[in-house]
Amino acid sequence: MRHNKKTIVKLIILTFLLSIFQPNLLKVNAQSLNIEAESAILVDAETGEILFAKNADLKLPPASMTKMMTEYLVLEAIETGQISWDTTTWISDYAYSISANNSFSGIGLKQNKNYTVRQLYEGMSIISDNATTIALAEMIAGSEGEFVKMMNAKGQELGLTDFEFVNSTGLPNSSLGENYPEGTDPNGDNLMSARSAALLAYHLINDYPEALDFSSTITSELDDQPLENLNWMLPWNNTNFAQYYVEGVDGLKTGYTDVAGYCFTGTAIRDGRRLITVVMRADSYGSRFIETAKLLNYGFGEFEKLELYEAGYQLADYETVEVAKGKEDVVNIELADPMSTLVRFGEEESYSIEYILDESKLNEDGKLVAPIEKGEKIGVAKLNYNGNADYGNILSDHDGQTVDLITSDSIEKNNWFMLMIGAIGDFFGELFSSVAESVSNWF
Repeated sequence: MRHNKKTIVKLIILTFLLSIFQPNLLKVNAQSLNIEAESAILVDAETGEILFAKNADLKLPPASMTKMMTEYLVLEAIETGQISWDTTTWISDYAYSISANNSFSGIGLKQNKNYTVRQLYEGMSIISDNATTIALAEMIAGSEGEFVKMMNAKGQELGLTDFEFVNSTGLPNSSLGENYPEGTDPNGDNLMSARSAALLAYHLINDYPEALDFSSTITSELDDQPLENLNWMLPWNNTNFAQYYVEGVDGLKTGYTDVAGYCFTGTAIRDGRRLITVVMRADSYGSRFIETAKLLNYGFGEFEKLELYEAGYQLADYETVEVAKGKEDVVNIELADPMSTLVRFGEEESYSIEYILDESKLNEDGKLVAPIEKGEKIGVAKLNYNGNADYGNILSDHDGQTVDLITSDSIEKNNWFMLMIGAIGDFFGELFSSVAESVSNWF
């Protein structure tokens, strides 16, 4: 096909404009994925599978990404009935002093009025307000010091490994003066790895998906003051943020201090697939979103969810299991459900399954014992990845994806006469074998 000069010029200009204004649209493959942040991770939000990692176990200050734990505990308190969205509280002198400090993110709260949990949560989630965060911590635990104990206990419960919380906000304790939480280091800082931040985000959005209703809110207001989301990847009606927009992003938490640098825990959903990203110590406010876009485009562009094995699948050469005391000597076995996972393009052949039989179902000879019901669970089929890019899983109790292994047929138990005949046959068979072995030893 021939192109005239005008057409070629137009194509060059279009490509140039896309590279400037829509860097998030450019396809990123595994070989060129270079994340310009000290630490990063990309995770499948359904299974916890890690799709990419860079220094993911390095403990760093997470800044306001700390507030994901505060959000979790607030939502848990609502779920248990300790508080409700309409519960009100006053603003303590400590929270008010933080609110009045222009060097901290947030808006000026008032001490002559009560605020609802919903108002405070919006301030914390949308604009990362520190005073509203402290007010919520004090409401739930009585003091921020007691709330910090809850944060660390919950972190252990959720399986976080590389972390330490010293306050509810993510600010350095040194910036809080005499108000630093009791029982913590006055010069301490919250610490968390990208892996633990991703795991915290995993639990937050899976246990309390309503958190995304707040994190995806672009604008709101409190005390007649605007609340404008700090996440530039949302669908803003603002040309200044257009270059950071990525389809499907609806959260989750920004963070910045001088020590932490620019951090962001992101999440996006497309075609029913949700991913979680974390970048820590990026170079600038905008660069954390650019690096997040790289991760998301890699995750959505290089992986697809495939059904590798269908329900009823039978593994070659392992279609049956031997049966004792049954009218049949073997029973067919199969997968109870389909087995699906995220697969990097071109790696469909890098997966295999293995059968793990439930030993409590087997006799001493390794056989199932009749009677056996059709569809009876006798073990699990485990999915194994045999490729070269296994980053593991953020879930500590994850031992590989499994589905139930069930029987395809029912096997009736033999009647007493046939069982007796079988037992006699086994007896004489063993006796003959023993005699034959003894005779052979004579020679």
